[in-house]
Amino acid sequence: MIDRSFVPCSRPRRCVVKQYGCVPYAIALAEQRSHLEQRLQDPSLEDLLLLLEHPPVYTLGTGSDLAFVKFDPQQAPYELHRTERGGEVTYHCPGQLVGYPILNLRHYQPDLHWYLRQLEAVILHVLADYGLKGDRIPGLTGVWVEGYKVAAIGIKVKRWMTMHGFALNVCPDLRGFERITPCGITDRPVGSLSQFIPTLTVEAVRPKIISAFAHVFGVEMVENLK
Repeated sequence: MIDRSFVPCSRPRRCVVKQYGCVPYAIALAEQRSHLEQRLQDPSLEDLLLLLEHPPVYTLGTGSDLAFVKFDPQQAPYELHRTERGGEVTYHCPGQLVGYPILNLRHYQPDLHWYLRQLEAVILHVLADYGLKGDRIPGLTGVWVEGYKVAAIGIKVKRWMTMHGFALNVCPDLRGFERITPCGITDRPVGSLSQFIPTLTVEAVRPKIISAFAHVFGVEMVENLK
């Protein structure tokens, strides 16, 4: 007689983590686009999470308003890129941990609002691990701690395949944000986790992000798989 009381659980979907150091924005963007196109051609390929930092760079979303840029774009203090992500202008630099998930949302939930909230949830889990209370603000995207925006999110989704992602300010030099109106938000300051935990480093936060991503998305993280 077959015992039908036990139904084996299917294995969770795998997500490959590719970790880098400080990567020029144009190179990281080209890699994202390459991975995205590969998965559009072959949706059976495994999901990816790229984790890295960028040298100082300003990026604009598809419809970003240059009114939020406080310098002449022709004489930018650092590289300036307009990309296909949503959102307004932001700033990347060392000390900020950037995550670019390349996910097939058909295996999760094909819903952009849901996906944005999931990315916020990843950050909220990391903050909770450090005893920090992260907040969402209705009508805005990102995560705040004590009124300071510590994480920005901007995505692109094509045929339910994702690119771009989140940027968590761990211990960056925030002065680059002074030359823009970050994310077009005029009344809420940008901050970093090092304001609350002065000794925190990007290297310490990386495994926390990986663990939180696995938990929030219900995936098995596989590191550095070629």
